[in-house]
This record gives sequence, structure tokens and C-alpha cells, in this order.
Amino acid sequence: MADTIVFDIETKKEFSEVGGRNFPQRLGVAVLAAYSYLKNDYVVFEEHELKEFERMLEKTGLLIGFNIKSFDIPVLQPYVSLNLTQIPMLDLMDAVISGAGFRVSLDNLSRTTLGTSKSADGLTALEWFREGRVQDVKDYCRKDVEITKRLYEFGKEHGHVKFVSRRGVDEVTISVAWADHVPAGASKDRQARLI
Repeated sequence: MADTIVFDIETKKEFSEVGGRNFPQRLGVAVLAAYSYLKNDYVVFEEHELKEFERMLEKTGLLIGFNIKSFDIPVLQPYVSLNLTQIPMLDLMDAVISGAGFRVSLDNLSRTTLGTSKSADGLTALEWFREGRVQDVKDYCRKDVEITKRLYEFGKEHGHVKFVSRRGVDEVTISVAWADHVPAGASKDRQARLI
């Protein structure tokens, strides 16, 4: 049975160090966190452990994340022999842009939809990595995966997500069509609830 994986990456460098946003493949993976629906478990990998994640990808029928098409996938690609663009994926940011007409941060969506804030941000995680605080980076990355998974499941169950407008006062609800993506390994009851 094919797995469904929710994942997120924290990098070793920032864009200003690698020649700009056109070179995400140069950023390097500091930490990768993932949730496997098949195993119902979270796993966290450091750069030297990414071959283990590649073995998980070989059995994956769907990759889920937030801004993975333009960020996480190109950052990860140099580490694996698989062509990651050939794996079916659901980028939650795409649906949000489609509904809102612009980018909305994961933290905004999480706070407004789920009542949960992110524990930090990517630049803070990068500083932690540089300071040798790898466990803090792992914890932060895992938390982002938990939030992404919860946002995905909320959108599947309710057909919408929410965010606070750029003016910071209006709560906006947008429809999302994630119901077509049923997690591999989910029980039939759970699939029915999510759809």
C-alpha cells in the first residue's frame, strides 16, 4: 500500500548565501521532518540520514506540504536519486493562492484556522542550526509538520481554511479542494470523515 507523507525542510543556508531565490538546490538540508500516514508516526532526519527518507519516498503515493513545489522539493532533489516531481504532491500553498489570490503564511493560516501558532520561523531555525542547536531545529521542523498535517486534515473535513487579512482585522474563509487526496493507509472510516 502506498504511503502519504507530510513533510517540511529546514535549510543550512539562506538565499542571500547561494546567489538568490533561483538556487534553492544550493541551500542544503539541515533537518527534514515527516509524518507517515501508513505508519501513523513522525520521523526527523538530519542531512546524513536522508537516504532513509528516500526509502520512504519509494513507497509514497502522495507528498503533502506547504510551499513544497518551489522550496522543499528543489532543496531536497540533490540528495535523492528519485525524480521528486514524478511523485504526486499536494502543495497547500497552491490552494491558498488559488483561493485568496496571494500568498498567506502558514502561521497566519494555523492561528486563524486551528488556533495554534508556529513555534518560530525559518530564519530562527537557521540561526539555531548555526549555533549547533540541532535538537531545537528538529523540534521546530516537526512542529511545522504537525501544523501542516492538521491544516490539511481541517481543509479536507471542512472544505475551507481561514486567515486574517493583510489589514489584520478581517477573517477570510477560502474554499479548498483537498478532498480528492485521501491519505494512503487511512482507515475507510477515517477516509469517509476526511472527505
